[in-house]
Amino acid sequence: MALSPRLEFRQSQSLTLTPQLMQSIRLLQLSHLELNDFVDAELLRNPLLERDEGGGADDAEPTEPAERATELSAYEDTVAQGDRIKSADQIAEGYDTAVENVFPDQAPQELSQGSSPDRNGSFEGGEAPDIDQFVASRPRLSDHLEAQAHMLLRNPADRLIALHLIDGLNEAGYLSVELQAVADLLGAEVEDVEAVLGVLQSCDPLGIFARSVPECLAIQLRERDRLDPMMQRLLDNLTLLADHNMPALLKAVGCDREDLADMLGEIRQLDPKPGLAFDSAPIEAIVPDVFVRPGPDGGWQVELNSDILPRVLVNRVYYATVTKKTRDSAEKTFLSDCLATANWLTKSLDQRAQTITKVAAEIVRQQDGFLTHGVAHLKPMTLKMVAEAIEMHESTVSRVTAQKYMATPRGLYEMKYFFTTAIASSDGGSEHSAEAVRHRIRQLIDAEAATDILSDDTIAEILRKEQGIDVARRTVAKYREGMNIPSSVIRRRQKKELARSA
Repeated sequence: MALSPRLEFRQSQSLTLTPQLMQSIRLLQLSHLELNDFVDAELLRNPLLERDEGGGADDAEPTEPAERATELSAYEDTVAQGDRIKSADQIAEGYDTAVENVFPDQAPQELSQGSSPDRNGSFEGGEAPDIDQFVASRPRLSDHLEAQAHMLLRNPADRLIALHLIDGLNEAGYLSVELQAVADLLGAEVEDVEAVLGVLQSCDPLGIFARSVPECLAIQLRERDRLDPMMQRLLDNLTLLADHNMPALLKAVGCDREDLADMLGEIRQLDPKPGLAFDSAPIEAIVPDVFVRPGPDGGWQVELNSDILPRVLVNRVYYATVTKKTRDSAEKTFLSDCLATANWLTKSLDQRAQTITKVAAEIVRQQDGFLTHGVAHLKPMTLKMVAEAIEMHESTVSRVTAQKYMATPRGLYEMKYFFTTAIASSDGGSEHSAEAVRHRIRQLIDAEAATDILSDDTIAEILRKEQGIDVARRTVAKYREGMNIPSSVIRRRQKKELARSA
C-alpha cells in the first residue's frame, strides 16, 4: 500500500478549560469576602460593570408616620433623635469645667465644629460621623517593645540585637529564634545577645521574650519576688501538674498540699501568653451563606443570604453610546472584551448562587434527622453521595462547600461539617456517622463518676452493646484525643482532685 498525503475531516467532542471556565470554577470556592474583593477589582477594571444598589425601595409602599415612629431603625434611634445627645459644650457645662478638660484628646477646632447633631438630627457637615473613627486603636507588640528597648539600651549595637529579637517573637510573645543564630547573623557574641535578652525580659508585658512556659512564668514571679526554690521546683515539674499526678508533684516539690495549693493559686494569676494582649488582628464575624428555616409544610426552607452577595449590572446603554462614537479598532476591541467579561461575570455569579443553593438543599434533605433531633442523628454523608443526587461532579461539590457556612435552627455550621465518614453497625443495620460517635463518646465521658472512669475498651463495648456501633478501641482513642479529652488515667486523677477539693 503506497503512502501518500491526504486530507480528512473528523468530528469529535472535547472539553477545553478556557480561562473563563477556569475562573468560573475558581469563583465557586471563594468565600463571600473573597468574592466581593474580586468583584470590586472587576468594577474598577471594567467600565461597563456597575454595582446594583437597588433594593426594591421604589416599589415598596410608603410607611405610615405612626408605624414609622414605632419602628425606628438603629440609626434613627441614636442619631435622628438628636435631642437626647448633648454637645461637648453642654457636657462640659454640666461638669462646670472647660471643654478641653473633658475631651483632652480632641483638638480645639474639632470641638468648635459641628460634631453633634442639632435638634432636627442633622449635622453641620451634612453627614453623620463614622463611629469607627472613635474606636481606640490597639498598639502593636513590636512598636510597644521597640519604644522600651530604645529607652533601656544605649548602645546602637545592642539596639540592633534587640530589633532582631523582637522580630523573632511569635504571637504569644515567646522567642522563636535561637540566640546562636542571631549572633551568627549579626556577627556578635552569644554573650552579648544573652545580655540584651536579659534586659528585654524586663519589658512590659512581663513574661515577654521567654523561650518556654516555665521561663515565662518565672519572669513574672521574679518580678513579684515570689520565685523561691520551692516555686522553681514546681515550674520545673509542670508536666506532672498537667498529668494531675499530685503525689509525684508533692514529692518533687517537697511541700504539703496546702503549700502546693497556695503556689498553684499564684500561678493561675499569671499570664502564660503575654503577647496576645497586643494582638491587633481584626475579628471577623462568620456570616452564613445559606439560611435553613422550618417550612410551613413541615419541611425545610433553604434560602441564600443575598445580603452578602455582590450584585452587578451590565451597562448596555453606555456600551451602545460609546461604541457609536468610537472609530479606533483597538478601542472597539477593548469595549467588546469588556462586554464579554461583564456578561460572563453576571452569568457566573448567578450560576454560583444556583449551585450553592442546590448543594445546600441536598445537604438539608439528607441530614433531616440532624436538623430535627440533633447531632446524634447525623448520618454519614460523602461528597459522592451529594454529587450523584444532584448530578454534579464531586470536585464541584467540594468547591461549593469550601469556606461556606449554613445557619440552621441547631446553630451555625460549616458545610464541610455535614460530611462525615461512616462506621459500620455490628448488627447489620444502617451505618453511623463518625461525628455522632464522637458526640456519644463525649456524653459517656461527661457522665462518668470519679469512682468509675471509663477506659477506651469500656467505651467501645458500651457503644457496641447500646447502639450497635462496631468501633475499635484505637478508634475511640483517636476520637477522644481529637476532642482534647485526656486518657482515663489522667481523668481519674482530675476527678479525684476535684472531689478532694470539694
